[in-house]
Amino acid sequence: MKRLELIAGLTLVGLVVACAIISFVWTPYDPTHVAAGQRLLPPSPEHVFGTDGFGRDVLSRLLVGARSCLTVGVISVGIAAVVGVPLGLLAAALPRWAGEVLMRGSDIAQAIPALLLAILLAAAFGGSTTTAMAAIGIAAVPQFVRVTRAGALQVLASDFVLAARACGTPRLRTLRQHVLPNVAPVLGVQASVAFAMAILAEAALSYLGLATQPPTPTWGRMLKESQDFLFRQPEQALWPGVAVALGVLGFNLLGDGLRDRLDPRLREVA
Repeated sequence: MKRLELIAGLTLVGLVVACAIISFVWTPYDPTHVAAGQRLLPPSPEHVFGTDGFGRDVLSRLLVGARSCLTVGVISVGIAAVVGVPLGLLAAALPRWAGEVLMRGSDIAQAIPALLLAILLAAAFGGSTTTAMAAIGIAAVPQFVRVTRAGALQVLASDFVLAARACGTPRLRTLRQHVLPNVAPVLGVQASVAFAMAILAEAALSYLGLATQPPTPTWGRMLKESQDFLFRQPEQALWPGVAVALGVLGFNLLGDGLRDRLDPRLREVA
């Protein structure tokens, strides 16, 4: 069962990645081309998923939307990891009182949702892909801080780290050579889960017009544009909704599968 989760997650994630890669070299039609005479066409061999309210091919827009989704996910998770992992290691290595102060600051940052942060950034700099990536990435930093600190404290209490410190190994070198490699699997799982949340957050921000701006297609904006035709042609909302759901499900299953695969205690139980 655990192996099936990993396989299913890899399959769904691979499907999203494949769609994004394909969109760089081929789409059935120009995803931004407006054809007023072909509005709201039903699915057919010519337009597999039909056309939207502006006559644009839905399949082409889904493929390009996968590219936008993955771009925001990769950059935002990268921001969270680059900022959160060093802070988590620092919180574990500092004296207890200093680590607690740092963690309380992380708790305060975690209280600010990505949506509110995106609204603030959009008010200051305008809604854009950069705004969405920054908001999602900053909002995910506290999770990486907490996960890194928890894993680092366990490693720092182990015998081999105590032996290294007894031999006079500098603390920074201990963190780099002993602690970070041992918490890397946990961070990989956290990155997968954070990627799933980034996909969902990007779709929500695009729906509100705070992320990637037209004419670049995004799954969230496709949902927004389809609501005007919800009763006339409900499949307009179905396709981007399924795309978001499969992307989030894929990365969540991948995270669960990696956790079960990399944690020896869970592997023994399985």
